[in-house]
Amino acid sequence: MWYVYFLRLRNGDIYVGSTNDLKRRFASHQAGQVASTRAHIPSVLKSYVAVETEEHARELERYFKSGSGKAIALKRLVRTDVVAG
Repeated sequence: MWYVYFLRLRNGDIYVGSTNDLKRRFASHQAGQVASTRAHIPSVLKSYVAVETEEHARELERYFKSGSGKAIALKRLVRTDVVAG
């Protein structure tokens, strides 16, 4: 399986990435080993989508980084408006 994942960074931004090992990749983000998120750790894994192939994961990652894809992700997958309690 491949995963497209969404992290909420310390500065409030959402980071979108893809991987075939979600636990390892999230740990590498938390350890500061990913240059694009290093300055904004700790991060929170907000959501992920599992797909069968790398090609599909990369395609979805590109989409979710686009304007319309980002809007859909924020509204349907990340749910920034939901407050626990």
